[in-house]
Amino acid sequence: MDGMQTVANGVVLRGARVAGAEQVLTSEAIAFAVELEREFGGERRRLLTRRDELQQRLNAGWKPDFLPETEAIRDSDWQAAPIPPDLRDRRVEITGPTDRKMVINALNSGANVFMADFEDATTPSWDNLIDGQRNLYDAVRRTITFDDLQSGRHYALKDNPAVLFVRPRGWHLPEAHLFVDGAPMSGALFDFALFFLHNARELVSRGTAPYFYLPKLESHLEARLWNNVFRYAQERLGLTQGTIRATVLIETIMAAFEMDEIVYELRDHSAGLNCGRWDYIFSFIKKFAEDPACVLPDRGQVTMATHFLRSYSLLLIKTCHRRGIHAMGGMAAQIPIRDDAAANEAAMAKVRADKEREAGDGHDGTWVAHPGLVPIAREVFDRIMPTPNQIARKREEVSVTAADLLAVPRGTITEPGLRQNINVAIGYIEAWLRGSGCVPLYHLMEDAATAEISRAQVWQWIRHGARLDDGRTVDGALCRSILARELAKLRVPGNGADRYQSAANFLLELTAAPGFAPFLTLPAYDRLLAKSA
Repeated sequence: MDGMQTVANGVVLRGARVAGAEQVLTSEAIAFAVELEREFGGERRRLLTRRDELQQRLNAGWKPDFLPETEAIRDSDWQAAPIPPDLRDRRVEITGPTDRKMVINALNSGANVFMADFEDATTPSWDNLIDGQRNLYDAVRRTITFDDLQSGRHYALKDNPAVLFVRPRGWHLPEAHLFVDGAPMSGALFDFALFFLHNARELVSRGTAPYFYLPKLESHLEARLWNNVFRYAQERLGLTQGTIRATVLIETIMAAFEMDEIVYELRDHSAGLNCGRWDYIFSFIKKFAEDPACVLPDRGQVTMATHFLRSYSLLLIKTCHRRGIHAMGGMAAQIPIRDDAAANEAAMAKVRADKEREAGDGHDGTWVAHPGLVPIAREVFDRIMPTPNQIARKREEVSVTAADLLAVPRGTITEPGLRQNINVAIGYIEAWLRGSGCVPLYHLMEDAATAEISRAQVWQWIRHGARLDDGRTVDGALCRSILARELAKLRVPGNGADRYQSAANFLLELTAAPGFAPFLTLPAYDRLLAKSA
C-alpha cells in the first residue's frame, strides 16, 4: 500500500505501507469504513455546518439555554438500558494513547477501565492509527506483548486486565488517508469501523462488548447520529441491538444544556456521561470568544470549585442517576514527581482532594492519566463509595439554571499564567507534530485539550486587550516578547530547535489571527500531512 492506491470505484487509499497493517487494514475493513461514510457522512457534514451557524449566533451575542422543544424529554421518567455486569463498577479509569507499551501498562494498572484514545492523546498520523488498531486487536485477544530493547523488559497482560473502552476521533476530524467519492472520510467513522469490525464479535465471545467514549459532541442530534451508526453496525454484523455501549464526554458548553437529550438519543446504548473538564473550559472560551464579558483568568485559577464547573458536574450527576447510568468524574493529569518528595506530596494531595470532592458529590468513578495515581483514586472511592456505584444517590435537591452554567469565573491574569500558556502550547504542538499526542510537561500529562486551553486563552486575552494584574495590556507585542523568551528555554542544543521554532511560528499564527480557529488539530493535521507527503 505504498502511496496512492485506488481500492474500488470512488475509493482512494493514500496511506503508505505500515508494518503489520495487513492485520487490520483488510479489504473488508476498508469496505466497512467506506460503507459507513457513504451512509452517514452527509449527516455528519450537515451537523458540522450547524455548529458553524450556531457559532455565528453566539458571536452576535446569543446565549444558549435548555431547549424548549425537548422539555418533555427532560421532564419524563424514562430510563436508559440496564448497565452490563462488567461495567457496574468503574471507580477508577485510566486513559492514554494506543501505543503498545501504554496499552499493556494501562490494562495492567489496576484501574477498572482503560480508555484507549485515538483522539486527544494521539497524533493521527497513518502509522499511529494503524499501529494503534493493531495493538487493540492483540489486546482484545490477550496476545499483546512488548519487548523494550533499551531496558530488556518484557511486557505482557496480567490476569483480569481493565475493561477496554475506545475513544474514536470527534466528528470534526477528517481521515485524509482514505478518500471516499472525492473527499476525506470521517476520522470518527474510520476509527470506529476498524475497531468494531475486527473486535466486536471477539469481545462478545469473551463476555464483554464493544465499549466506546464519544468526544466533542455539541448536541443531541450529534448523539443521534452515533446511535444510528451503532444500530447500523450491529445489524450489519448480526449483533443484538444494544450490544454497543458508549459513554459521552460532556466537554462542550453546548452539550451541557442537552445532557438529558443526549442520553435519551443513546438510551439503548448508553454507559453514562463523563465530565471532560479541560475541553469544557476550552469550549467555554471558544463559544464565547467574541464576548469581552467572558474572558477567563489564568488557567490555574479555573478549578472545579468555580461556580460554572461545579454546577455542570452536579447537573451531570443528577441527570445520569435519574436515568440509571454512570456519572464519571474528570481527569487528574498529575504525574508522580520522583525526585522531590515534598513537591510530590503536594501534587498528590491535590489529586486526593479532587477525588474526594467527586466521590462526595456522587460521581461513580474518575479518570487518571498515570498508573501511579490509580491507588490514590481507588483508596478515595473505596472509602467514600463502598458500593459498586452511587446511582442510587439521585441528587434531586440539585437545581442548575442556564445562569449557573454561564457564570464567568473571576480571578486575575498574570505574567506567569501567560508564560505557562505560551510554553505549554509550544511544547505540546512540537510533540504533536512529531507524532506524540500525549506529552509530560512540568509534572502534568498534557494532551490536546489542555493545549487548546493554553492557546485559546492567549488569543482571547489579545482579542479583548486583557490586563495583567500589574496593569500591562496583553497584546501581540507582549506575547511575542514572552514567546521569544520561552522559546529560548525550549530550543536548547540537541533538542530539536527547528521543531520548536516551527511550533512557535504556528502558535503565533493561531493567536494573532483575527478569528478564532475552532480546533488547533485541524490546521496542525494539514501540516502533518504536508510533512509526510
